[in-house]
Amino acid sequence: IAHYKVIERIKHMTYTNRLTGLPNRFALMEYIGDLIERGERFAAVSIDLNDFKYINNTLGFVAGNKVLLEVADRWKKLFENDTSDILKYLTCIGGDEFFVVISGYENEDELESVIKRYNDALNDVMIVDGCDIYITASLGWAEYPDDVDSNPVDSLIVCANVAMNAIKKARSSEHILRYTPDLVKDDHLHDIEVIIRNALENDTLYFNMQPQYDMNHNLRGFESLARMKDSEGNVVSPAEFIPVAEKVGLIDILDKTVARKSVQFFGELLKQTDKKLILSLNVSVRHLMKSDFIQEFSQLLRDSEIPPDQLEVEITESILIDSVDKALRCIDDLRSMGVNIAIDDFGTGYSSLSYLNRFRANLLKIDKSFIDEINTSESSRQYVAAIISMGHIMGFEVISEGVEESDQIDTLKDIGCDFVQGFVWGRPLPREEVEKLVSQESGK
Repeated sequence: IAHYKVIERIKHMTYTNRLTGLPNRFALMEYIGDLIERGERFAAVSIDLNDFKYINNTLGFVAGNKVLLEVADRWKKLFENDTSDILKYLTCIGGDEFFVVISGYENEDELESVIKRYNDALNDVMIVDGCDIYITASLGWAEYPDDVDSNPVDSLIVCANVAMNAIKKARSSEHILRYTPDLVKDDHLHDIEVIIRNALENDTLYFNMQPQYDMNHNLRGFESLARMKDSEGNVVSPAEFIPVAEKVGLIDILDKTVARKSVQFFGELLKQTDKKLILSLNVSVRHLMKSDFIQEFSQLLRDSEIPPDQLEVEITESILIDSVDKALRCIDDLRSMGVNIAIDDFGTGYSSLSYLNRFRANLLKIDKSFIDEINTSESSRQYVAAIISMGHIMGFEVISEGVEESDQIDTLKDIGCDFVQGFVWGRPLPREEVEKLVSQESGK
């Protein structure tokens, strides 16, 4: 008997959350597995208390535990006298994270009514250690079998968590959200953010360089392009990580890291050639607006020993509407140092001729979207020709990016373009390929 009691005690401890006495994660997984085996339709609801960390930080962990006990007690009592056929299995899977599995409902309205009661049970004030505390929660739910894949237990829990995290991030007056597949896109953003942070922390961010040529195929220089891999060595597309870096406020650190590594490499490269090549660096609006940007760039020049007129800073047209006066002051400072300025993706933004007239740039870069249509759309051809003509009138040279076809080269020559960049004459290259190309060009 004693041995049996010990086994039962261990089993109880294994399947029970210590603080609340509710079933824990192991019990939850087993319960869901049993329902799936029986082929029942049911919903899993992920619940997380909002701003609970604030309670722990201000009132202490003892008060925090009292809040968790009060929340668990309210939810336990919700359906004590319920005579319906709807089953509610409440679990605490750790800290302020709870899960409810609901089965036996007739339709979605009935299900949502039950979920809403868990949310509404928190409306009344809690008094803990003499303090009035108001608690809210975020509730995300997913349904079996609609929202699962080949691993139904795990995928159902993941889907419910995705919905819960989405409604928590929204910080709206609504606290309940049903899982839908498009929510995974936001979750993917988080995954990309983690990859970016890891790359910056471990200094694994790197660059490739894409060659730029004049219309006679003479090498002008290179644009440095940020590149990144995930923890498994898979390349992450810049089209994915650049927008995320901008969204989460990491783009300036990313810019700075790529610039530092690029100029260090390019400075050494220039010592091996008599060619006067230009290195073009992308600078985001956020980075350019930083108070120490000019000092930072001056230091880059000193450390790399690259002549200022062989460095080019690429900025987008959007700088002209985000903070015109500060941007122009910054650009004037760069030009006074002898650094070249290029306006990237020209034609896609909102700049006006009056701003461009004040803009001490050297180069306009025509966006790839216009080059793609240059030989299939007369309006695109005329638009590109107009940009080139306007640029020349205002004293800018013009480069077309994203040039992929030889007949595009012919058209650009005809309408007076100065330089090209694109797959037709050169893809983005790793360091060793850049060195090889420069060595070949130096031997001409």
